Amino acid sequence: MVRVTALNAKTYGTRAAAALLGCTMLAGLPLSAAAQTASPATPNAPAAAQVPAAAVPTQRVIKTLRVEGSQRIEPETVLSYTKLRVGQAYTNETLDQAVKDLYASELFADVQIAGVESGDIVLRVRENPIINRVIFEGNKRLKEDKITKEIKLKPRQIFTRTAVREDVARIIELYRRQGRFAASVDPKMVALDQNRVDVVFEIAEGPKSKVQQINIIGNEVFSDDKLRGQMATKQARFFRLLSSNTSYDQDRLAYDQQKLRQFYLTEGYADFRVTSAVAELTPDKKDFIITYVVEEGPRYKFGDVTVDSDIRDFDNKKLAASLGIKKGDWYNAKLVEDTIDSLSQTAGLFGYAFTEVNPEYQRDRETLTMGINFHIAQAQRSYIERIDVAGNTQTQDKVIRREIRLAEGDAFNSFQVKRSQDRINSLGYFQDKFEIKQTPGSSPDRVILDATVEEKPSGQLQLSAGYSSLERLILQASITQSNFRGKGQEARFSVNYSSYSKSVELGFTEPYLFDRNVAVGVDVFRRDYNAFNYIGNERQTNYSQVSTGFQVRAGVPLTEYWSLSARYGLSYDEVSLADYLLTNGTCDPLSVGRYLCEALGNRLTSSVGYSLIYDSLNSRLRPTAGQRLSFSQDFAGLGGDVRYIRTRFEGAKYWGVGGGFVLSAKGEGGYIKSLEGSRGPGIDKVRITDRFYLGEPQFAGFDIRGVGPRVQRLFYTTDANGRQVLNTDRDQIVDDALGGNAYYLGRLELEIPLGSGARELGLRPSVYIQAGSLFSITRPLPTVETCSATVTTRCFPTSTDANGNVTVLPLFTPTVNSAGQALYSYALADGTINTTTCAAGLPDPSGACNGTTANTALGTTTQPFQERFLGNSARPRLSIGFGVNWNSPFGPLRIDIAKALLSQPGDDTKLVTFNVGTQF
Repeated sequence: MVRVTALNAKTYGTRAAAALLGCTMLAGLPLSAAAQTASPATPNAPAAAQVPAAAVPTQRVIKTLRVEGSQRIEPETVLSYTKLRVGQAYTNETLDQAVKDLYASELFADVQIAGVESGDIVLRVRENPIINRVIFEGNKRLKEDKITKEIKLKPRQIFTRTAVREDVARIIELYRRQGRFAASVDPKMVALDQNRVDVVFEIAEGPKSKVQQINIIGNEVFSDDKLRGQMATKQARFFRLLSSNTSYDQDRLAYDQQKLRQFYLTEGYADFRVTSAVAELTPDKKDFIITYVVEEGPRYKFGDVTVDSDIRDFDNKKLAASLGIKKGDWYNAKLVEDTIDSLSQTAGLFGYAFTEVNPEYQRDRETLTMGINFHIAQAQRSYIERIDVAGNTQTQDKVIRREIRLAEGDAFNSFQVKRSQDRINSLGYFQDKFEIKQTPGSSPDRVILDATVEEKPSGQLQLSAGYSSLERLILQASITQSNFRGKGQEARFSVNYSSYSKSVELGFTEPYLFDRNVAVGVDVFRRDYNAFNYIGNERQTNYSQVSTGFQVRAGVPLTEYWSLSARYGLSYDEVSLADYLLTNGTCDPLSVGRYLCEALGNRLTSSVGYSLIYDSLNSRLRPTAGQRLSFSQDFAGLGGDVRYIRTRFEGAKYWGVGGGFVLSAKGEGGYIKSLEGSRGPGIDKVRITDRFYLGEPQFAGFDIRGVGPRVQRLFYTTDANGRQVLNTDRDQIVDDALGGNAYYLGRLELEIPLGSGARELGLRPSVYIQAGSLFSITRPLPTVETCSATVTTRCFPTSTDANGNVTVLPLFTPTVNSAGQALYSYALADGTINTTTCAAGLPDPSGACNGTTANTALGTTTQPFQERFLGNSARPRLSIGFGVNWNSPFGPLRIDIAKALLSQPGDDTKLVTFNVGTQF
């Protein structure tokens, strides 16, 4: 039979008290009887004279001692918890202590002592049960495994009510840490056979306790809202539904007091203090009301600001003049801290690694000024004793050491230490915020540089998907290992796939060839791009461009910030038409356009190029300061079939504008000039495969190749009124991007900092604005026009009805034989179809045409269309957007929402793009 008992906290105390009281009463019975027997007959007689010697109580001795009721515990073990032994004298206090000792062992639920009068002592015990299971009910916000590791009760252990009470308190504390102060825990015991129990904790989690109100008392200069804005804790409001800062947190309460003090100190209130901070729980235990009592005090200005240096190399007056603090400015504690850091860095530039800069304040409460003397203590010039590298399990030591700008034995230089730190961070192999720490060496003039790194996954698997009105579903995948074999080498592989384009690329880079500061690399690629048009409503491939080639690269540093790289590339381009578009093996412009027929053929391109680069970024991955400039030129014509010169410029600059905001400005541009002669009227000297293209991903707000010159082919259709109109349905327009010989693109972006919770998730949002254009190609000649007085050959004929409506008719292109004669078909009496060159009649044996019956002309009919040349304008396209990076559970995710504000006719815009990847 199973019995459920509520674990009342009073049970233990009641039973123990009853047992102790029972033992005391039993032990006292002989004494009471003896006292009554010895009562004097005469009340006034002296007591001592009335007690005979035989009535004096004798000392009680334990004759026998045994244990009853123990099941798992041996009797000897039970007795070992007491001081009772056979032959030992005992008193009431002795027996009471034995009961207490047994209860203190937490092995027994009940203890009784019998045989007190006779000396045959019997310890009757009832053992505490064994825990069979510990069960949690009602816990949703805290998983069972998190609670289990925090409590004492475990299966197969001895059950005690003391442990239950402690575990209840511990569980409630866990919920309070989560801000659930209304949580309650009701423990219950389910009795089982063989003296076993199941312990059940019934948990009512309750709502998360929010901060209902933040009251501030004593502030006169700044409003409550202004001060609340400085705190990490926020008041619970509907627009903060997803914020975690509205929950009550005791630790955050102390942090907010410090934030208030920091704010006032930066505003000149040097005497500010928080006199009290009280958090009160509302009666329903759902919310908190926090009240701060503050004393603002007067506002101070800077007084005399001086520098007192014990180091002879420094000129005190020059140092003081270079400080950002000026007499008469409002006092700002943050400015004082920055000045201390600046002076320490200045000392580090001169080789003083452990310079102490102590600000000495002279507060004048009468004039409300704060004079400061920055005392630079005497220090010895330091030298690098040792450089320790630790924490790298995969990355080889030399990969880290070669980025350090100092060597053992060099004079200490804080700038070089900072530069080394930035270079190691730029590798991307280690966790962010890596710092090179400086520790004292074996003597006062020695310093040890400690580069302890924490490695992170340096491989990246990136997947991206998109939708293009031109290419439909687009899938891209790339895998990159930037620390291949732990040697700092980079290996990468990428593949792109869509209905009309495919590419595969392989690359490898060795940054230090033979451990010398010379970088070499090689890239191998194959790119397959298919263009298309429509036949009816079906999209069909019309031409393909296949490029296969490789590039070899090498680079050397010129200075710390300048570097030079050179490259040689060889590629073979095959541009061909689909078979059904060929007429007698030649390109038919009616099918694909003249501009594509001009691109047909196979070409070998052999090019050599160089890049001159200036890079002072503090990080190549997530820069917050510095700039990067690049000037590149490529010359094609070192053999091969193509000759041109391509020039490009790229630049980027980053500023930390305070508060975690990072502002960046980027710009790039390029121009390609052909070194060949004229290729004919309406034909650009630069081939379509060598031009620049602009759009997604570098220009948010526009589709892939969505900016710049293009030819659109619109087909005629008949509307509901029977009139002929151009079909402007975007999916029915043949749109061929032609690229451009010149382009420019600029981007201004502001990265927005978020709270600590968002930073832990890896959320990095930004807003940006972009402007750019692609232009400068020769206007292509039209493939075919509507017949007119000036256009009479190979044109779309027209007809005019009685109302004057003009209809553009299909163009019939006759089929000809090898001699160029038009072919016709005729049917024989048996149904056989033959061909002839006779427009009418049948040929006789001599080849002459006899008869007047018209034959059927053989050929193809082309649906009438109109071509439009658009986008060849240097006028800027403009887009504004918002993007966010997120380290999601399934990999890094980037989402961009960008709106094109300025565009030119023909541009393809796009609102949303995203890509996702993972690291390994």
